[in-house]
Amino acid sequence: MKKVERINVIMRYINNRAHFTISEIMNEFNISRSTAIRDIREIEAMGMPLVAEVGRDGGYFVMNNSVLPTVRFTDNEIKALFIAFMATRNLQLPYLKSRHSLAEKLLGLISQNQQDDLVLLNQILLFEGTNPHNPDLLDLSDLPHPMLEQLIQILLKDRYLAVSVEEGREIKSYPIYLMRLYREKSAWQIEGFDLAEEKRRIIPVDYLADVKPYPEKKRISGKKIAEQLSKQEEAINLVVELGPKAIAQFKKYHPLKMTISYTNPYQTTAILKAFLNVHHPDELTEITNWLLFLGADIKVREIPKEVVERLQERMDAFGGK
Repeated sequence: MKKVERINVIMRYINNRAHFTISEIMNEFNISRSTAIRDIREIEAMGMPLVAEVGRDGGYFVMNNSVLPTVRFTDNEIKALFIAFMATRNLQLPYLKSRHSLAEKLLGLISQNQQDDLVLLNQILLFEGTNPHNPDLLDLSDLPHPMLEQLIQILLKDRYLAVSVEEGREIKSYPIYLMRLYREKSAWQIEGFDLAEEKRRIIPVDYLADVKPYPEKKRISGKKIAEQLSKQEEAINLVVELGPKAIAQFKKYHPLKMTISYTNPYQTTAILKAFLNVHHPDELTEITNWLLFLGADIKVREIPKEVVERLQERMDAFGGK
């Protein structure tokens, strides 16, 4: 009998008994004492609440004759789950309260030794955005915008939406087909197709005042949306070759729409091709800063003159200091 199969059989065996001993496990499954002890420890590590009795006639019993959970986690799987929770703190992710209750349930399923390991991990592992003076596995300090979860619940059923947006002191409404919901620069954004103006539109989730399904009789077919978007695809006006140092910088941060294609099998050189809207001041400033962030390990093959002018201004400013 393989180890995994044997452990599963032993778990079913002991779960149906009020009390058992190592000797009983040895005799029932024809295994050595050391193997029986290792299997019992591994079963306990999976979260089965075993209580040891001290004395000559001592043994083990299952606390409250607990029913085995359908899903069982190994030590490493539990650590992986909690490290994922730790790494996503302070990122304003949706369903924070549900992650909080999930963490509480997992803590209730695992042994004291496993809980101690998680406490230690929480003390020694720090991720970006973690407050080192108040690390808490169950911290509820990073609630996202209240509209985010409502938006997700609606778009899972229907991607045709009527959204109301706060713009200054006004509330404006847009009928959109949601293409994607993404997070960039610590803010959630809706990228959608405006059904009225028939163009791509970006809407910050932080500005949402209301969202609801858009009436079916006013909708545009998915085929027509795809046709309109293909007609509006912008021509590439930025072509940059990246060396290994620039690729490393790219991996640290890049705007969502920027992608690279590796030009050798070792992924030490790459090429970036993109469209820049030079008539959008914020985008022009952002791409200027980002190109400087990539560093000197780049070769520019094509670039809009407006970006060159901004880069020159920045370089002159650096040189003047």
